[in-house]
Amino acid sequence: MRSLVLTAYGRFELRDAPTPEPAPDEVLIRVKACGICGSDVHGMDGSTGRRIPPVTMGHEAAGIIEDVGAAVSGWAPGDRVTFDSTIYCGVCPYCRTGRVNLCDQRRVLGVSCAEYRRDGAFADYVAVPARILYRLPDTVSFVQAAMVEPVSVAVHAVGRAPIRLGDSAAVVGTGMIGLLVVQALRQAGCGRIIAIDLDPARLALAKEVGADVVVPADDPDLTARVHAAAGGQGVRHAFEVVGAAPAVVAAIQCARKGGSVVLVGNLAPEVAFPLQHVVTREITVYGSCASAGEYPACLDLIARGGIRVEPLLSATAPLEDGPEWFQRLYDKEPGLMKVVLCPEGAE
Repeated sequence: MRSLVLTAYGRFELRDAPTPEPAPDEVLIRVKACGICGSDVHGMDGSTGRRIPPVTMGHEAAGIIEDVGAAVSGWAPGDRVTFDSTIYCGVCPYCRTGRVNLCDQRRVLGVSCAEYRRDGAFADYVAVPARILYRLPDTVSFVQAAMVEPVSVAVHAVGRAPIRLGDSAAVVGTGMIGLLVVQALRQAGCGRIIAIDLDPARLALAKEVGADVVVPADDPDLTARVHAAAGGQGVRHAFEVVGAAPAVVAAIQCARKGGSVVLVGNLAPEVAFPLQHVVTREITVYGSCASAGEYPACLDLIARGGIRVEPLLSATAPLEDGPEWFQRLYDKEPGLMKVVLCPEGAE
C-alpha cells in the first residue's frame, strides 16, 4: 500500500509499505478520506514534539472495512465507518466512567512521541481497534465523516460549560474548531454568540455559520465591545480556541462575574494567567481535551445539517498531493481552512 510518511521535519515522502494485518480485536479499513488536522501541521516542524519522524500522520478519517480480526463481532467487510482519534483501553477507571479521553493508556492515531508511536490514516489502509468504530449514516459522505473528529472536539468543549437556554457566549479564535464551537453553541441553545479573531475573512465565515456579532481581536475596545454586546456584563461563557496567552486573557476578560471559561486551544505548553481577575470575579475555568463519546451525536448533527462542515472545507486532493497541501497550510495561505486527502480520489 501507499503511505504518506513524515520522513524528516518538514519533509514528506509517498512510500510503499506493508498493508497492516489487523489484530484479533481490530479491523482493517480502506481509507476513503483523511483530513489534515492543525495539530499535524504544527507537528510537521517538530515544534510540538508529538510527531517524531518517521511517522504516518492522520487521525481524522473515514473509509470502508476491508477485513476484521478473529475476535471482532458486529462489523463486516463493506461497512462504512469512521473512528475515534483516541485509542483508549476500555478498562481503566476513566474509561469505565465514560471519560475515554482521559484514559490512562490513551494513544492518538498518527502520533509519534516519546511515550508511544502509532501510525495513522494518510495511507491506503489503516488498522484500528473495533471498539473505536462508528457506523456512518447513509447520508453522510466520507469527506464529511472525515470532519467528525473536529466536530466532536467542539461539541465536547461546549458540553464542558453549564449552558442554559439563551445564555450568551464568546468564542476567541475562529479557526476550524472555533467555527465549529460557534455552531455547537447554537445547537446547545445559546442566545447571543460573539466571535473574536484577527482575520476578517474568518470573522465573515463565523457570521455565515451562526455568530451574531464579530469583533476584531486587535480592537483596543475589545472587552468593552463584547460586554456591551452581551448586555453590559460580559458573556456567561467564553471559549478560548487558540492556545496562546493573549487569547486566554481575552476570553477571561470577556466573561462576566461568576461566568465560565473553557480552554480548548493547546498550542503553547504554558501561558501567563490573570489570576486575580479569575479569583476576584469567581470565574470557573474548564479544560477541554479531545472528545468522549460524542461521535454518534456529531454524525447525526452533520447528517441533518445542524452543524455544517461544507463551508469549512477548502479542498479535497489525492494522497500524492499531500506534501504540497501540508506546505500551503504550514505557510498559512490565506483562505485555507480544512483540506481532506482522498487516497482513491475525491468522491
